[in-house]
This record gives sequence, C-alpha cells and structure tokens, in this order.
Amino acid sequence: MGYYNNVFDGCNDQTDIGAVMRDGREVILQAYNWESHKHNWYKNLDAKVPDISKSGFTSAWLPPPSQSLAPEGYLPQDLYSLNSAYGSEHLLKSLLGKMKQYKVRAMADIVINHRIGTTRGHGGTYNRYDGSSLPWDEHAVTSCTGGKGNRSTGDNFNGVPNVDHTQHFVRKDIIGWLRWLRNTVGFQDFRFDFARGYSAQYVKEYIGAAKPLFSVGECWDSCNYNGHGLDYNQAAFDFTTKGILQEAVMGQYWRLRDAQGKPPGVMGWWPSRAVTFLDNHDTGSTQAHWPFPSHHIMEGYAYILTHPGIPCVFYDHFYDWGSSIHDQIVKLIDVRRRQDIHSRSTIRILEAKSNLYAAIVGEKLCMKLGDASWCPSGREWTLATSGHRYAVWHK
Repeated sequence: MGYYNNVFDGCNDQTDIGAVMRDGREVILQAYNWESHKHNWYKNLDAKVPDISKSGFTSAWLPPPSQSLAPEGYLPQDLYSLNSAYGSEHLLKSLLGKMKQYKVRAMADIVINHRIGTTRGHGGTYNRYDGSSLPWDEHAVTSCTGGKGNRSTGDNFNGVPNVDHTQHFVRKDIIGWLRWLRNTVGFQDFRFDFARGYSAQYVKEYIGAAKPLFSVGECWDSCNYNGHGLDYNQAAFDFTTKGILQEAVMGQYWRLRDAQGKPPGVMGWWPSRAVTFLDNHDTGSTQAHWPFPSHHIMEGYAYILTHPGIPCVFYDHFYDWGSSIHDQIVKLIDVRRRQDIHSRSTIRILEAKSNLYAAIVGEKLCMKLGDASWCPSGREWTLATSGHRYAVWHK
C-alpha cells in the first residue's frame, strides 16, 4: 500500500486534486504522532516553536482541532468545540499566537469525510447531530453509510457516518467552519484528511471559499508488488515517492530513475503537486502501517530535502530520534534554503544503480546517496554537508 499527499490548486480551473500554492518553498513539520494526545500536546509544542522556526520550517501540521470521539482526533463530533485530548481551546489559541509570532504557519488537519453522530436516527444508527453546534439530521449522512442523503461521491470510510457533501446545507456549514478556523482561530494552512472520500470539486469549493495559504490532501494509493518485490514500471497514479524510496535505500538506487530519466512517483510527473515525506502518524509512529527503514532515515531526508516537491519532516524523527538526526535535518533544510531549491526545481540524474544515486538539482546543488565512492566533477562544487551514505555539495 502506498501513501502520498497531493496539493490542491484553488488558483486554476481544475476539479481534479490539485493546490493553493505559495512559491513552492514550503518545508513542513508534521508536529505530532499517534500518541501525542497523551502528552499535553499543545503545551509541549508551545515550548518547541522557537526551535521549529529556527530550524527553517515554514509550516507546522497540527492534529485535528475539534472534539472527537477518539482521542487522536479522527472521529470528530462537534466541529466548533476546540477542547480536545491535545489540550484546551485556550492552549490551542496560545500556541497559534506563538507560531504567528515566530512566522510558522499553522496547518489544521481537516476531517470532514465523516462525523460521529450524537443521537440515534434513521435505522437506529448514530446519524443525527442533535445538541451540537451543527445539528444536522440524517440527510447529512450518505445513504451508503446509514443516512438519508445521496450516495457517496468517493470511497467510503467504513464503520462511521460519512458526510454527504452533495447537500448544499452541509457545504454551507463546512465553509462557515473553515472560514472560522482560518479567520478567527488563526490557522493558515489546511490538510484534508481522507480526501479520496468525496469529490475533489467539493475540496476546490471549500478552498476557494476559505482561502488557506496552502492546502494538501491525503490520498492512500496502491503500489504494485510482484513475487520478487516492488514492480519497477508502474502508472504514475499507482505509486509514490515514499514507496519507491524506501525500497531504493535498501540497495536498489536504480529505482530512483524511471524509464524517462526522471524521478519516479508524483515528484517526477508533477513535482509542484508532490508533498514528499518518509513517515507520518499512520505509516510510522506506534501504528507503523508502512514505516520507512529506520537505519536509512537520513538517506531518505537527504533525498526529499534536496529534491523538487514540498518536503514534510515527521515529528518523531526530528525530536525523538536524537540530536544528531535533528541537526542533520536542520543542515539539509538550510542548504535547501540557501541554494533556493523549491517544488519546481530542475533535476538531472547522473547516476542510478544498486549502490549509488547522484543528481544535480536546480543547477546549484549536487547530491549522492549510497556507499559507492563518488563526487561531482569540477572545482565549482563545495561540500555542504554529509552523513552516513549521503553527501551534498553546492556551488
């Protein structure tokens, strides 16, 4: 199974998953994991804001802000209640204020594919929302998940009432809530959870109305595996940079160049729409659905932090895996910024074989991965940073 984040374009006339982009120079920190709700999280993050800013992150992706039946936040109930297992509304607003002070944009995790009911309705299921700030009835829930609404316009999230986005009153209420998060609460960026659960036309409508500075959607996709491992040639929509990269670092660097000589995955065919990452709260953390090989984390970050796309660093790696990992990531972010590498930077892949990958990015940065001996030709290149099985040079 593969996972990728895809950025949404509210600036052109597309209905596919596409994005509100700034200048493509974002570097995102996912600022929580699956267990964060147990640790007074907003207060914990508040103390880290100065370091997050100094490290070069432009945005910090925060957990779902609303009250939820599950403490992790992904079974929302009362959207306007900001008292959650991560902390109180007061602590959240204090955190957002500090982030604004340190010029780190706050990204809200928007969970609007499904919503847990407060009372039983049609069919005896919890598909009514009496007594909440948005007191919808059964018509707000898709018919395929126990409501009286229309059929879903995307994939079902099983076991819970899925929101029917075809209903005008539902979209009106969601837009009002998103505008409140954006203009009153203080979030600037949005990440849409389980975006494949409803048509992209609705995401476009929400983005156009709420006007976040940057938006990104979650899509789970599939990688194709044969009897010997991961297939080499796959349709661009079927595999992700993460899936290829975590196979490549195990001594298969040839995977990092496709048949057209480009990077594989979304990074290769539409880099300005690719949010690259190694792990998140689903693939890593204690869920560990699809973790990146732990002994190759820095090779992974050396790749995504020097390449096109918009890189996202996982909290666990940055803060829980020791100061060496933290400092190496900070150095790579600094090199990226100084050499002005962005989501649309050009790339020339020089080597891609079992034990070596090398590329020039933006004509200003050169990097290598693997245990083979290699360095760029020409005196104009100076070593910027290096670590176990990676090195980066700049002009």
